[in-house]
This record gives sequence, C-alpha cells and structure tokens, in this order.
Amino acid sequence: MIKRKRMLVTGASGMTASYVPAVFDDFDLILTDRVDSAVRLDICEASSVRDVVAHAKPDVILHLAAATDVDRCELEPEWAHRVNAVGTENLTLACREIDATMIYVSTAAVFPGDKTGPYVESDDTGPLSVYGRSKLDGEHFVRSVLSRYYIVRAGWMIGGGARDKKFVGKMAQFIVDGRTELSAVDDKIGSPTYARDLIVGIKGLLDTDHYGLFHMANDGVASRYDVAVSIAKSLGREDLTINAVSSDAFPLPAPRGRSEAMRNQQLELMGMPSMRPWRDALREYLTEELMPALVAAD
Repeated sequence: MIKRKRMLVTGASGMTASYVPAVFDDFDLILTDRVDSAVRLDICEASSVRDVVAHAKPDVILHLAAATDVDRCELEPEWAHRVNAVGTENLTLACREIDATMIYVSTAAVFPGDKTGPYVESDDTGPLSVYGRSKLDGEHFVRSVLSRYYIVRAGWMIGGGARDKKFVGKMAQFIVDGRTELSAVDDKIGSPTYARDLIVGIKGLLDTDHYGLFHMANDGVASRYDVAVSIAKSLGREDLTINAVSSDAFPLPAPRGRSEAMRNQQLELMGMPSMRPWRDALREYLTEELMPALVAAD
C-alpha cells in the first residue's frame, strides 16, 4: 500500500486554499490558520511555527498565508514585512528542519511594471509597492535556504465564491444589486488567475520534482475594464454600461506598475499543460461558483 503524502497548508481559510481539499484529496491535509482552521497557526510566531511543523511532520508545506491587501501593506509596512517576509522565513526554517518540500505562492507585483510584453521568470524584479517588496523578500529567503522548493507567482486572483471580496466578486455583486452602469480601469494590465486552476497547476508541478521558480497565470492579458466587460457578457448583461477610466479615477495608497502581465515560460519549456485562457476560467467561475453563491446569499 502506497503511503499517502502529508501536506501542511497555511492560510487555509483564505480564498485560494478553499480549493485545496478537493484538488489534493489524495493527500493527508493539515489545514492551518489563525482564524477558523482545525489547527491554529500564527506564522509570525517562530516557536509556534517550529512546534506545529515538527509535530505534523509534513512531506510538503503549501504556504498560502499572506498579507495580500496591497494598500494596507503600503500604509502598514511593518505588518506587511512581518507576515510576508518574517512569516515566510519562519516556515522556511521549520521546513528545513524536517527536510520537507516548500511551495511558496508569490505575485507578479515583484516586477516594476514597465515591460511592454508579459514578464517571464528570468526578468529582473523591482517591486514598486511595499507588498511586492515583502513578497520578494520571502522569495529570496526560500531560495537561499532550501533546495527543494517551488516558488509560484500568480497574477490577478479570481475565486473563492462566497468569500470573493476582490474585483470580480465586487463587479458581480454590483450586477446582482441591479446596477446599470459601472466604471473600470483600462490603463493597467495583468494576467487573471483562477485560484482553482492555480491549485491544480501546483499539484501537477509537485508531481514533477522539478524545483525552482515558475509563473502560473491563466493565458492572456487583460485590463480591469476587459475583465468587467467579460463578466457582463458571461452573465448575459451586455446591456450594462461599462465606462473605461484611467487609474487616476481611483486613487490608492500603493503604487501599481502599468503591467503585471506574466507568461508561464518555465512551464512551457517543461512541456506542462498550458493554463486555459482567462476568459474561459472566468466564465466557469462566474456561472458555476460565484453567481450561485451570490444568489443564495441574496
């Protein structure tokens, strides 16, 4: 009988982690979080991290816990550093102690945002925001301490169903509420990433034992305006007026580069299955997951 692998997951009450149990159903999962998971874990507390990891003895640590509110990070840099950099350092050291494999989910915000084409893994980093710098610090620590790791950079996250408080969730809620006119930014671009597809991709990558740095975003590039238009079309609301506006219309504390678009070049070179187009992923998410959740909550 083949022994089931054991995986410890941080940030288990978050949007992305909501897809882990179904995708990793052949693993023994230890779901941890500070809030409502079976195992409480504050990644900022080194002794707690060390004790929990030593007791669980996972084969793999999937590190999803993070400070992802980009604007709060900008206003509270110490908080961002403590969670994204120090928290990752604590997990990395605990991972080394038990000789486990680390999967660290990072972000396209590590780039300066001035490239014409999509960023690939070999491009120079240069984050503009506190959030981007704190996530890049986590990357550097993982790479400097471990030999068996996967650093996976995701793009603009989509997913979570009833937990979705990000752009797609907000736009869909506006439509459910009966709004007839919306505005969305068209001067900044990125690569939408369906969290379920990300988790499926991570599982496939884990099976390769091909360690390193990878981009993992759905295929294609979009502005927030493009995403809003696609939402309306997917929901049969092409009568909805969507105004394309500059990012100046929504001033925010954290700076954003013009582009957070990414290409999954390393996955392509390995011959891994490509991530499906973002419009296809968005349509499935809206019709099969988000809208049923919003209607049920209405």
